[in-house]
Amino acid sequence: MKNSLLQNLITFYEEDPSDPFNIYALALEYLKSDSSEAEKYFDILLAEHPDYLATYYPAAAFFAELEKVEKAEIIYQKGIDLALLNNNTKTHQELLRAYQSFLDELDD
Repeated sequence: MKNSLLQNLITFYEEDPSDPFNIYALALEYLKSDSSEAEKYFDILLAEHPDYLATYYPAAAFFAELEKVEKAEIIYQKGIDLALLNNNTKTHQELLRAYQSFLDELDD
């Protein structure tokens, strides 16, 4: 039986599949229990809502964890560029730090 939060998020998504927050919330919730579903929703966000900045940090970290290094690197770079374009200094700095940490781990 699915938890009530997940069921509610699925309902919200079914009611409005074009709302990026609904997709984002599902991706984050699925991170806890089903990586293939999380990947599916992150991929939808990245393809259909590339301007949804909140996606980039958790998506890049997720793909890095799956050892999908090239995909994670592309996501970090796109997020960094988008944050800069949107003058979102805080997110830009967070993504830069995460990306540098990711690169450092690759060098180890």
